[in-house]
Amino acid sequence: MEFKLPDIGEGVHEGEITKWLVQTGQQIQADQPMVEVMTDKATVEIPSPVTGTVADIMFKEGQTVEVGKVILRIDEAGKAKAAPAAAPAKEAPAAKQAAPEAAARSAPAQGASKSAHRETAAEPPAVEPDIPFNVLATPATRKLARDLKIDLGGVSGSGPNGRVTKDDVQLAFEGQQAATPRTSHPAPAAPKAALGGTSQQSKMPVPASRTPVVTRGAIERIPLKGIRKKIAESMAHSKRTAAHFTNVEEVDMTLVAQMRKAANKEAESRGVKLTFLPFVIKALIPCLKEFPFLNSSLEDDKQEIVLKGDYNIGIAVDTPNGLIVPVIKNADAKGIWELAAEISELSEKARTGKLAIEDLKGGTFTITNAGSIGGVFATPVINHPEVAILGVNAIRKRPVVVDDEIVIRDMMFLSISVDHRVVDGADAARFMNRIVYFLNEPSRLVFA
Repeated sequence: MEFKLPDIGEGVHEGEITKWLVQTGQQIQADQPMVEVMTDKATVEIPSPVTGTVADIMFKEGQTVEVGKVILRIDEAGKAKAAPAAAPAKEAPAAKQAAPEAAARSAPAQGASKSAHRETAAEPPAVEPDIPFNVLATPATRKLARDLKIDLGGVSGSGPNGRVTKDDVQLAFEGQQAATPRTSHPAPAAPKAALGGTSQQSKMPVPASRTPVVTRGAIERIPLKGIRKKIAESMAHSKRTAAHFTNVEEVDMTLVAQMRKAANKEAESRGVKLTFLPFVIKALIPCLKEFPFLNSSLEDDKQEIVLKGDYNIGIAVDTPNGLIVPVIKNADAKGIWELAAEISELSEKARTGKLAIEDLKGGTFTITNAGSIGGVFATPVINHPEVAILGVNAIRKRPVVVDDEIVIRDMMFLSISVDHRVVDGADAARFMNRIVYFLNEPSRLVFA
């Protein structure tokens, strides 16, 4: 069978073969990893769909392959090999003889055509730089280098493990531009002398042409490519399509903070980093069950609202390559420790580009957490085609009134953006009230 590079999801059109895990002639089993492919979003291992023998590997490590291209051939176990394709028929002698005769007959006409037109020298074809396969760089970075005609072999990588980034390529291009003399503004010609004598202007010294001054750092142009381009397209599509409405609510996280602090030793013994997100997810699930339209999507082409029976929570992760949203599947069936471990694992995979294809699919609701960075509250953009996204913001100690007394509490703002075409503002407010209800008193989750 011919195995084609599959659609790796989320608008990815190509991938780089970073490592072959099999070799020609090797026996492989179904679901055995065959190849490691790096895209602009993640590095994934692709398994074999069948049991058989690797017959032919079509691409080398380091080459970029478009989705749908055949990357290897497998002789399936228990199936006869296909007959080899017939060799192309040899050209008949008569055809060979006819070719020079036809050329001889057309020669006079061609000569006449040449004499009728002015000859022009053909421009040599543009030569693209040779991109060495052993340079560590994403497909988007390689394409940028080809577009700017930059040799990646001579670029020092500033990314992890010496990976060449788009910024490295851009700096190399700017350095190349700065070193190239500019001839677009020639020095003005000296003024001509007036007729009948020497003019005063002709005696004036002609100023020498100045060396062009190249200003670095004032203006920088970075092509919108790769994952940043996909983020831009997704966010713009969401804003153009969904009717965004944001509701902000304040929540007292004092008891959750105390509970988290009390569990620190247990977290250390489990080797898990316990953040506030698992508590937010646990409070979120009963609210999504109570308000099912917030756990839905809107299919614009069919004009249908799709209510989801699964609770797959996407977690927006800030990475060096941009915002990536891995998904925690079946979050309603997982406890605090399971959620904490999976959040840590997916976040690390996202930052190192090791997410699997399935880690990025199937989300029904998204949480974006900017609280660790700062900010009172934000108006997040919906992760289309979902209809809602919850913003978790910074927790800060503030004086508040509790039972007619001013006390210091750990306060946080939650902000939710919803698609007003699907969710009414009143329902969004009720939804937020329920989240606050559970986070103010986390013991209530036991009975949720």
